Amino acid sequence: MAEDKEIAKSEYNRPTWDEYFMELANTAAKRATCNRGRSGCVIVKDKQILVTGYVGSPVGLPHCDEVGHLFKKTFHEDGTITNHCVRTVHAEQNAICQAAKRGIALEGSTLYCKMTPCRTCAMLIINCGIRRVVCEKKYHAGEESEAMFKEAKIELVFFSDEILKYDNQ
Repeated sequence: MAEDKEIAKSEYNRPTWDEYFMELANTAAKRATCNRGRSGCVIVKDKQILVTGYVGSPVGLPHCDEVGHLFKKTFHEDGTITNHCVRTVHAEQNAICQAAKRGIALEGSTLYCKMTPCRTCAMLIINCGIRRVVCEKKYHAGEESEAMFKEAKIELVFFSDEILKYDNQ
């Protein structure tokens, strides 16, 4: 009997806290309403979930999955032009909004997300007092966010150095 317990114990790989919360962020992403960027976010403090968020349109407005994308062109300093869907609110922004609606302080928390937060999300994360950001992968345009996090002394962790790129850029 004791041998059976040892075998069962050795076969199971219990996820780390970071792996556990990242899995929950990926579960939240299943609620996302934009097929171009199905992303989720979980904000945690002291190993307890504070809020979650996912990519979706503002409350009461149509979703990409219902009416299609709303693309806007972005002109970059290097001369490149990319398309961005602006119909939805990012998962990180939605999680921060949920905390604000519910009166939940995010000071000293950890944020889990699919990829490096965009510049706007990074600024919100910094101002909320979030101290650690854990990303599954890197965002192809995440260098500026990475630099801001470094300057603000926010720990940034990547599960993978793989870089995510969107279609229709």
